Amino acid sequence: MNWDQIEGNWKQFTGKAREQWGDLTDDEVQQAKGNREQLAGVIQKKYGIAKEEAERQVDDWQRTL
Repeated sequence: MNWDQIEGNWKQFTGKAREQWGDLTDDEVQQAKGNREQLAGVIQKKYGIAKEEAERQVDDWQRTL
């Protein structure tokens, strides 16, 4: 699934994002608004990881959808 599809249907994917990153709040997931870079940024900040690691996690998650 490409990111445009995820972004276009973000409300449907928020639950799956919360399953993947359980420490994220609903507000944090909504803050991303389906934007890949914003989601990676929220994950980076929340988990205290490097930008590259957050992006890798988002890429891995995208492949599972």
